[in-house]
Amino acid sequence: MVPQMGDSITEGTLQKFLKFPGDKVQADEIVALIETDKVTLDVRSTISGEIRELKVSEGESVVVGQEIMSYVPCLVENALKQRDVVSKAEDLNVSVIVPTMGDSVSEGVIAALSSKPGSHVKKDELIAQIETDKVTIDVRSPDDGLLVKYIVQEGETVCAGDVIAQILPSSGLSDVQVKTEIGSESSSSVFVSSTSTIKPCQSESRGESRVKMSRLRMRVSERLKSAQNTYAMLTTFNEIDMTNVINMRKKYKDQFQEKYGEKLGFMSTFVAASARALREEKSVNAVIENDEIVFKNFVDISVAVSSPKGLVVPVLRSADKMTFAQIEFEISRYANKANDGTLSIDEMTGGTFTISNGGTFGSLSGTPIINPPQSAILGMHSIVHRPVCVGPENLIVARPMMNVALTYDHRLIDGREAVSFLRIIKKNVEDPLRMLTEL
Repeated sequence: MVPQMGDSITEGTLQKFLKFPGDKVQADEIVALIETDKVTLDVRSTISGEIRELKVSEGESVVVGQEIMSYVPCLVENALKQRDVVSKAEDLNVSVIVPTMGDSVSEGVIAALSSKPGSHVKKDELIAQIETDKVTIDVRSPDDGLLVKYIVQEGETVCAGDVIAQILPSSGLSDVQVKTEIGSESSSSVFVSSTSTIKPCQSESRGESRVKMSRLRMRVSERLKSAQNTYAMLTTFNEIDMTNVINMRKKYKDQFQEKYGEKLGFMSTFVAASARALREEKSVNAVIENDEIVFKNFVDISVAVSSPKGLVVPVLRSADKMTFAQIEFEISRYANKANDGTLSIDEMTGGTFTISNGGTFGSLSGTPIINPPQSAILGMHSIVHRPVCVGPENLIVARPMMNVALTYDHRLIDGREAVSFLRIIKKNVEDPLRMLTEL
């Protein structure tokens, strides 16, 4: 059954089955993956047994408590051996074996299984890849036919000569009928018709392709549109001279990495500066709930991080009390978890303010959208050398400048407060020693 997915999540998308009918599983073994709008969850087997039937298809929406597969417990495995098989397709199966991997290579790891059980494959079609310490080896189908099942799983170690899959050749696909009985209960007959054909590959055309939106992408779309419909959003801009931050980074980055094991980036400076600004302009750290304004007495800053599935926003708790090293460590940890898909729901909920760095993608300017239920978001952009006037003599020099944007809820935050908030960030980033000395 679909497990609990968190207090605020009741449904998800069946992303992938890892076990199929006929596969044996152990208790607590992962059998499927469910994608929600925040994380990907593992579905584990509750008992040991053999998978009998899949109740839903990959890509379908499922809810907590819904049955997604059935299986026969180990207690009745002996009964399965009493099957009444009218015609055994297994007798016609061709084994796909691991090829010789070289004189000095005796084993490898299954890196990828390229097809799905039940799909038609052509002779020499790639069905698996094996990674050794020297090369990646392609394993191809020995014949045209039906891929009955894989004997191995991705990540499993195999040796030359091991069987990794079973294929039913096209020559054996003539009306194979299998009937199964367990006690007095009979399963439905399964027919594979000899009239099945493999469609030829279509040539490229000017047509369209449709890809179903992921659960994360759908949830992001809903939240962004909801924010647009709910908030009175307004954006104010400023520019920041990054000279002192860049010089500080050049001077201390090696010592910083040697001592803390993390790179000294620009995000720690902006997080620290934003935390100070949130303490001074308390309305930016507040939210509207019904007819009340709720002022937060803590500063939890959400940092937008890219992942293979889209943008996620893990939270730096009590960011106003963190050092530069602690900020860089947490951001690095979250980035790794985002890439691995292991961020938890708790790590992505509860922020009071968000920072998004579009500059990493080359953005010069933009208006970020508020991350509900927060009331403001800071957008960072690319650092570009521009001519500016500096000093009492207003000399024109080229300086590394960054455009920043603050989008805020005008129902709660006045223009004066928004501009003041952005100027506090500008003042602290342009003089980072001010923050380090707590002035």
